[in-house]
Amino acid sequence: MPSDDEAAIDRVIASQPGNVGALIRKADLRAAAGDDKIANAFYQAALKAAAANPGTVPASELGRAQQAVQQLALRFQDYLESSLAKAGFAPGSRPPRFAKAVDILMGRRQAQSELQNPRSFFYPDLPQRRYYENHEFPWASELESRTSEIRDELLPLMGQADGFKPYLYSDPTRPPKHGLVDNPDWSSLTLWESGKEIPENAQQCPRTLEALDGVDLLKLDKRAPQIMFSKLAAGAAIEPHLGLLNIRLVCHLPLIVPEGCMFRVGGEDRQWHEGTLLTFDDSILHEAVNRGTQDRVVLIFEIWRPELSEEERAAVTALFDAVDSY
Repeated sequence: MPSDDEAAIDRVIASQPGNVGALIRKADLRAAAGDDKIANAFYQAALKAAAANPGTVPASELGRAQQAVQQLALRFQDYLESSLAKAGFAPGSRPPRFAKAVDILMGRRQAQSELQNPRSFFYPDLPQRRYYENHEFPWASELESRTSEIRDELLPLMGQADGFKPYLYSDPTRPPKHGLVDNPDWSSLTLWESGKEIPENAQQCPRTLEALDGVDLLKLDKRAPQIMFSKLAAGAAIEPHLGLLNIRLVCHLPLIVPEGCMFRVGGEDRQWHEGTLLTFDDSILHEAVNRGTQDRVVLIFEIWRPELSEEERAAVTALFDAVDSY
C-alpha cells in the first residue's frame, strides 16, 4: 500500500503532471517497493518532462534517473531472455521478424518505419498500411450482417447512468496521460477488458459477443481480447494519437454515425458508415472528430495482423506473458 508520502507525491503529480522532481520521487518510491515496471515508467516520464523543460531539476538528479533506467532495463532484459528461452524461443530459435522485435525492445537495434510508431512494442518488417479492406477478412460480411442485432443490444445501454465511462482515466499508479482524461466526451462501455470478460456488461450483449465468435480476435492473456462500445459525444474530438502495439489491427463496426464525423489515419480520411467494418493500424497516427448533433458509437475490437504466422503469434504471446508477469 502506498505511504502517506507517496499519496502526497501523487497529489502533486495530479496537479502538476510535468513536475520532474515529483516524478523522480514517485519512481524512487516504486523502485524501493520492488515495482520495477512502474518505477521505470515514472523515471522515463521524468526524463521526458525534463527534456521539454530544461533546468527544472539538478543535473545530478537527472543523471541518477538515467542510471536507474539503465539498471532496470538490464534486469528486465535478463528476465525476458530467461522467460523466452523457457518458452522455446531462445536466441537462434526465433522467427526472424520476432528476433528483430526483441532486439528493438532491448535497445540493441533501431526501429525503422515509414508510418508505424507504436508507443510500447514495435514488430518490424510489416506492411505500412493505414487501412485494410473488408474482403481480406472472411468473417467481415457475416459480422456486418449482425449490425442491427448489435445495435439493438447497445441502445438500452445508452441510457444507463453507470454504463459508459471515460475511455481515458487518471491512475496514480501510472504516469499522467494527456488528452480527454476523465472526460465523458470520449467514453466506452466495455464487454471484455485486458483479456477478461466484464460480466455485468457482457451478459447484456450475448448476440454481440456471438457475432464475434468467428473473428480472429487478438488474444494475449492479460491484454486481449478488448471489446467495447466507444462513444464520441457531439462536438468532441480525439486528438492525434498512437496505439501501443503494431502486432494487431483495430476494427470499428459503426452503429450510430451522425453527419459531420471524420476519421483519419496517417493523413488519409475515411468515413464511418453504419454497418460497414472499418479496419486500421492504430500504431499509425490517427484522430477522430464528431461535428454532428448526436453521439457517435462504434463497436471496437482488435484482431491479429494477418501477416503474422502461427509461430510468430506464439512467440509474441510468450513475450507478453513474460512482460506482464514481470
